[in-house]
Amino acid sequence: MADDDYNEIDMGYEDEPAEPEIEEGAEEDVDNNNNEDDAGEPVETEEREEQEQKEVTRKTSKFMTKYERARILGTRALQISMNAPVMVELEGETDPLEIAMKELRERKIPFTIRRYLPDGSYEDWGVDELIVEDSWKRQVGGD
Repeated sequence: MADDDYNEIDMGYEDEPAEPEIEEGAEEDVDNNNNEDDAGEPVETEEREEQEQKEVTRKTSKFMTKYERARILGTRALQISMNAPVMVELEGETDPLEIAMKELRERKIPFTIRRYLPDGSYEDWGVDELIVEDSWKRQVGGD
């Protein structure tokens, strides 16, 4: 009995309006409008923004904090343990953390540190730009 009631219900699919047809040539105009560059606006805006950011003096310290160092070494060691390409020559090292420390000493870690400021803006620092304290040498009693 329930099946009979279901078959009698009109779902309204036949009453929906048909989609408007696109005239020939109109599609080509839409494609051309999306691909055209505005004559008044330069194309290379991303490169200009990067140059402006480099010219601005930075507000944060050029020293890597111990928290940034720990995060970078841990993240890079995890990547190395998951067979990421190593950026330094290995001299028998197999421990991923030791390899990450060697990469940091040679400034070969391809990371960017984003430091957020109180006003909501941020500064991006490359690992190769920051000064790293060699605290592991002091702990071991090296130089």
